[in-house]
Amino acid sequence: MVQLEFCGNWAHLGIGFLQTSGSLYGALIGSVLAFNIADFLGRRRELILAALIYLVGALVTALAPDFVIMVIGRFIFGIGIGLAMHAAPMYIAETAPSKIRGRLISLKEFFIVLGMVAGYGIGSLLVDTVAGWRYMYGASTPLAVIMGIGMWWLPPSPRWILLSAIQGKGNLQELKETAVCCLCRLRGEAIGDSAPAQVEEILSELTFVGEEKEASLGEMFRGKCLKALTIGAGLVLFQQITGQPSVLYYAASIFQSAGFSAASDATRVSILLGLLKLIMTGTAVLVVDRLGRRPLLLGGVSGMVISLFLLGSYYLFLDDVPFVAVVALLLYVGCYQLSFGPIGWLMISEVFPLRLRGRGLSIAVLVNFGANAIVTFAFSPLKAWLGAGILFYAFGVIAVLSLVFIFFIVPETKGLTLEEIEAKCL
Repeated sequence: MVQLEFCGNWAHLGIGFLQTSGSLYGALIGSVLAFNIADFLGRRRELILAALIYLVGALVTALAPDFVIMVIGRFIFGIGIGLAMHAAPMYIAETAPSKIRGRLISLKEFFIVLGMVAGYGIGSLLVDTVAGWRYMYGASTPLAVIMGIGMWWLPPSPRWILLSAIQGKGNLQELKETAVCCLCRLRGEAIGDSAPAQVEEILSELTFVGEEKEASLGEMFRGKCLKALTIGAGLVLFQQITGQPSVLYYAASIFQSAGFSAASDATRVSILLGLLKLIMTGTAVLVVDRLGRRPLLLGGVSGMVISLFLLGSYYLFLDDVPFVAVVALLLYVGCYQLSFGPIGWLMISEVFPLRLRGRGLSIAVLVNFGANAIVTFAFSPLKAWLGAGILFYAFGVIAVLSLVFIFFIVPETKGLTLEEIEAKCL
């Protein structure tokens, strides 16, 4: 095991900061890299690259001979996270039928939560094992290999191919034929003989909305893309600054105060909350294409507002009624996974124009991880300054502002093709 000698509280703080933030800052770097390479590589090859980086990061961390190498491994792993969180929703959005696009992109969040629950379970089994964290990272290596092989087998995004075609980056007819083949592989027998007609339809819609123009950096901050950036970055910003990392920080103490035996073990509390997150994310997957994005956002965030004010009241006035805190915690987690959790990632993959989607999504992902870092590391100083009750009230006020943002700014995209979203909603 790595032996560390600490020198006072600042050493504890510095080591903890490096250990916990390596992956997060790696994800930030991955988001920045995605801005420049996304449209050049394409969605499929970006995911293959992410799988390779996952594999390297996991091996470096699992085999690290000292603390510094372990942090480097976590940082590399985080770069893979940033690339994958950027490319995966784009690839799914551009290849999925519009009627089930919401369900398929929300399934990404469902499997992320499923992986978290599995990780908590495996961690609980290894908690008493010497250097058990090495086995945790080592166990992720075969999953990275499976991801890489799976993406190698899948075809590129037909829309990305057609974008290259109309921008003159290859022979138009050959690229159209490639797009038809990719569409047939993705949809299987269900598409029948309609693939050429669908490709022509996508091509004509792309031409209609002006995708044949080469994207410039300045376009990111004007016109349709500015509106898309406002919607996407706004959603993922509110996703984090409504207190998501901070509420979970209090989970163990809330369960302890309520007298639950599982609260003595933080890992078991994590498993319990992970299962709730899994159930609520699964519910969102089932209803998102039937109810739409806005109803889930408005309903779920309204529940978050109630739960945050309940948590604030518990820490200020109701500390002798721990049941209130438990209900508020479960309500918050459930409503978050019904709304911001899956829908934020879904909408940022839908709203950007195709030729600017790679860059726009990278900015949104950067905002997400950046806001997560700020909330995570500002929480303790703010708690010491304001107290937990006032801080949760502040998160509640921010959640109310997010409701206003959703009501007036965020459009409904249910059932529309990506090209129709660009033409009608931006």
